[in-house]
This record gives sequence, C-alpha cells and structure tokens, in this order.
Amino acid sequence: MDVLLLSRLQFALTIMFHYLFPPLTIGLGVLLVVMEGLYLRTGRIEYEAAAKFWTKIFALNFAMGVVTGIVMEFQFGTNWAAYSRYVGDVFGSALAAEGIFAFFLESGFLAVLVFGWDKVSHRMHFFSTVMVALGSIFSSVWITVANSWQQTPAGFHIVTNTVNGLPQVRVEVTDFWAVVFNPSTIHRLVHVWIGAFILGAFFVMSVTAWYILKRRHEAFAARSFTAALWVGAAASLAAVVSGHFQARNVYRHQPAKLAAFEGHFATGEGGAPLHPWGWPDEERGEVRGAVSVPGLLSFLLFEDFSRPVTGLDRFPRDEWPPVWLSFQSYHLMVALGMAFVVLTLYALFKLWRGSLFHSRRLMWVFVFAVIGPYLSNQAGWVAAEVGRQPWVVYGLLRTADALSPSVTAGQVLGSIIMFGLIYATLFGLWLYLLDRKIREGPALVAAGTGGPPEGFLSAAARRADHAGDSMTGVREES
Repeated sequence: MDVLLLSRLQFALTIMFHYLFPPLTIGLGVLLVVMEGLYLRTGRIEYEAAAKFWTKIFALNFAMGVVTGIVMEFQFGTNWAAYSRYVGDVFGSALAAEGIFAFFLESGFLAVLVFGWDKVSHRMHFFSTVMVALGSIFSSVWITVANSWQQTPAGFHIVTNTVNGLPQVRVEVTDFWAVVFNPSTIHRLVHVWIGAFILGAFFVMSVTAWYILKRRHEAFAARSFTAALWVGAAASLAAVVSGHFQARNVYRHQPAKLAAFEGHFATGEGGAPLHPWGWPDEERGEVRGAVSVPGLLSFLLFEDFSRPVTGLDRFPRDEWPPVWLSFQSYHLMVALGMAFVVLTLYALFKLWRGSLFHSRRLMWVFVFAVIGPYLSNQAGWVAAEVGRQPWVVYGLLRTADALSPSVTAGQVLGSIIMFGLIYATLFGLWLYLLDRKIREGPALVAAGTGGPPEGFLSAAARRADHAGDSMTGVREES
C-alpha cells in the first residue's frame, strides 16, 4: 500500500463528499433572495411559501456542509504536515479570513432567516436573507483564494530556517492582496459561483417538476420553477463565457494542465486541433478514437487558427499530470455545461409558448437533470486538482514532498474505512431528511397573514383565491 496514493485518495473522498453541499448552499441562497424579493415586490403568497420552504432545505444543507468541512482541516495536520508547515502563513490567513468575514456573517443571520419570519419585520427578514446569501458567497471567496494560490502562487517569498539542526523551508506572505488576487483567483471564483448558481437552480427545478408531475402544490411549484429557470439559463450561458476565459488563463499560467485537458501531446508547427472526445494514450502520445477539429484549439486560445499551442512534449515526463483523468473530467464538465444551455433555453422557449408545464416528458427530464450539475461541479474540481499534479503548490512543492513523515499506509487506510462509514451514514440521513421535507411540501400560507408590508395584502388575498387553479391546465402532451 502506497501512503501517498492513500492520502490523496482520502483527501479526494472527503473533499468531494463535502463539495456536495457548499455549491447547493450558495445557489439556494441566491434563489432565496430572488423569491423573497419577488414576494415583497408582488405580494404573491406563492413566493412566500417558496421562500419558507426553500429556507428549510437551505438550513439542512448548511448543517451538512459545516459538519463535513471540519474533517478536511484535520487532514492538513495529520496527513499533510509538511504541506501545512510550508504554506501555513498563506493558507492560515485565508482560512482565518473565511471564519471572520464569512462564516460568522452567514451563521449569525441564519437564525433570523430560519426562525424570524413572525418575529422581525419583512424588510429585516429580507435583509437577513441577503446577508446569509452573501455569507455563503464570501465563504467560497476565501477557500477559492487559498486553492487558487496553490495553482498560481503570488505575493510571497521563501524562507529557510533551522529547527533542531535541520533546515526547514516555508513560504511567508509579503503582499496579502497579491495573495488574494493571484493570477487565477478571479477566473476561478467566478466559475465556482456560476457552477453553484446552476446547481441551485436545477435543484429547485428538479423538486418543483416532481410536484407538477404529481399535481401537488402546483401554484408554488410553477412560481419556483420559473424563477429557478431564469437563474439557471443565465448561469448556464455565463458558464460558457467564464469557461472560455478560464481556459485561456490556465494556458497562460499552467500550460501543462491545459495540454492534459485537451490531450495535446505534440507542440507542432501549425495550429492545434481540438478533440471533442477521445481516449488519451500517454504511451503513444495521441488521443485514440478522437474526432479532431483542425486549428480550433489555437483559435479558442489565440483567435488564430495557425498559431502553435504548447504541448506536453515541452515538459519533463515526471511533470505531466495524469492525462487520461484530466482529459475525461474536463470534457465531462464541458459537455454537461453545453447540455445545460440547450435544456434551459428550450425550457424558456416552451415557457414563452405557454406549454412548459404541459410537457410531462420535459418535466421528467428536469426531475433527473439535477444529477448533471452535481457531476459537472465535481468533474470541474477533479480536472483542476488532478491537472495540477505532480505539484501541490504549482512549481514549488510536489505532492510527494507534502506528506506527513510519521503517518503509515495502514493508518490512512483505517481512517478511510472509518470516515467512509460515517459519511455513508451522514449521506443516508441527509437523503432521508431531504426526502421527508420534500414530501411534506411547502406549508400553507393564509392570505393576509404574515404578508408583506401594507399595500400588498389585498393583492395577495385576491391571488390566493385563484392560486389553486393556476396549474389545473397541466396535462400530458398528446
């Protein structure tokens, strides 16, 4: 058993499990702001019911994110002590900022969001919703800053000290803002946010599509689905633009990673082809079974079909990332992103035609489509982290040199099994509670009670009389 492989596997499993929850928290937080804002603006009780229902789902997901995130921090000290010693100044400052500026903001207003519906004014509750959403977004800022610094280090110098007669090398921060705004932070942060918005939108559309199919809570479901559809469509289109500039930035600072993403082995003299799919073969230096589009990779990077693109042949063999996994995870993310664009734009067309909620086939597609954003978020991080190998801090510290010297393979394997069982239990509990809340559905909101400020109540009451009839026309397509 290889302690390096097991340690990497353990960290991958724990962070991938944890990352099931933060993107959904961010995405739902934004949708909560949208729905509660629409309630205050229109007075429709369907939006009030939606805001209250999705708040319960948000709180459950937030709790799971907190519980699963703690484990990763312990691993820095147990499995990756050499790494923690090397980058402690950088990583520690980012994590401290996350706790001060993000977690306290989010958790502080969360109690008002969940329990304050009848205890504070409507505007104060909306303000709390905005603060919780901002807190979840700020949390992602500092975590992404720390990870981006590992991809493109900046604002530091290297210091060598002697401890117990042995030299110790570590990184010290010389410019905090250069660390924060390192060359990849903004591109990666925007892409992370967009992925979270897509997941939140598709999650809401999945649940409400199921309600529409079962003819339950139809007015609530139609309002929630429509709001989420607009967010999902906008975010899906934004992901295409963000991904394009992100790929250019990766090539500028991590050309070996981009070459692995695209299966580009040989630099060549002319333009580089793009492989939409295929099976990279590192030994033969080619992508088997690929359909190549000549010059397209060069055009996407430089807007020039004939300009050469640096290939893996320009790097030492021991500095190549695992090409097959980098290629497949990257292409899976891209393919799913394009599918989101097509699906949401088609749904908007059906909405414009007035036939969206009459299409049972399309509603069934949306019930299961939430799997796609989960896969694309995970695939994106797999591509980013695997493509960085063999470096844990790009160009400075190899992953093999970041291990704790005293941890054995047996200890790591034992902890993988133990945490695997714990996480399986937590995941089952999350699914059980989530299923129970979805089956219960939104609480009924009486017209004229708990409504928005004076001036909206009469409109809300009139809408309530007809809320149950707004979806009665849902029928199967012939």
